[in-house]
Amino acid sequence: TTYLALNTVSDGQGILAGLKTVYETVPEKFAMILDKSNPEYKNLPGLGVLVGGLWVANLYYWGFNQYIIQRTLAAKSLRESQKGIILAAFLKIIIPVIVVVPGIAAYVMVKDTEVLSRLGEAGLENIPSLEQADKAYPWLLQFLPTGLKGVAFAALAAAVVSSLASMLNSTSTIFTMDIYKQYINKNASDKATVNVGRISAAVALIIACIMAPLLGGIDQAFQFIQEYTGLVSPGILAVFILGLFWKKTTNKGAIAGALVSIPIALYFKIAPNGWADSAFFVNVPFLDQMGYTCLLSMLVIVLVSLAQNKGADDPKGIPITKKTFATSPKFNIGAFAVMVIISAIYALFWN
Repeated sequence: TTYLALNTVSDGQGILAGLKTVYETVPEKFAMILDKSNPEYKNLPGLGVLVGGLWVANLYYWGFNQYIIQRTLAAKSLRESQKGIILAAFLKIIIPVIVVVPGIAAYVMVKDTEVLSRLGEAGLENIPSLEQADKAYPWLLQFLPTGLKGVAFAALAAAVVSSLASMLNSTSTIFTMDIYKQYINKNASDKATVNVGRISAAVALIIACIMAPLLGGIDQAFQFIQEYTGLVSPGILAVFILGLFWKKTTNKGAIAGALVSIPIALYFKIAPNGWADSAFFVNVPFLDQMGYTCLLSMLVIVLVSLAQNKGADDPKGIPITKKTFATSPKFNIGAFAVMVIISAIYALFWN
């Protein structure tokens, strides 16, 4: 779809010419750091992207989300898992080319009557409005040749099924091992545990099917998921960060921080969502909300832990040594290359 969209924009002159045309037409769409006058500032709050809540979203998702971590834990060795992380990092860098650039190209195509005229009647069918960003991709897919259209749909379906299977596995594992065996039936047999896991996965799937139609009226499903994941992710990240790197963290402190993070996050969401107009509620972008929630949750964990152990190290603390974070030279080179590439991208498309 990237090649198709860019080639269409350039009137068949190729992907590079198309990319140049798109950039020259809407350079503001490539901006990485937005100022407050930009209507999308609420989603990408300027420098807050680099020093704020975006770190919370990424560290939680890639570092402490069981749905992702289970893939790393399945590696045959630590070195192999590190190779997988580096590969994922390089793949993540090209995601904007695959996902974002076609959307920007579609935006240019919709606004350009000359391009639409070249597309013929097909170009006018199901044409997305400028406010319907989620409809850009299926609109572009209809221009693929019949065979490639089937391949694209099959790849999309495979990705959805794979992600769904991983999520269901994570859901059943967390419920079975962390709730059922810990609090409901500590002496459950392996057979009973497996059955409970299957039932919990089925229940989770049914709930998801019921909830899915409710998301039909929102502008962007991905944005919605990120915002409401932000109700719990800051607290979880705070627990893991302090649990790993601060020896004084206690169980009660972790529980208190995780629980209090939800009402804190809800407080920050009240004004932006228009649930109340009182000056008591602050109006900040959701990424900043996540950053503030994480910091306040960490503060609660610190205060409760210090009060519980009177400043002493917790005997259940996780021992951390230099070997814990040892990485191979190849990993270090790959990580450095990723950071250089990302830094270059930000430098080129700062604003």
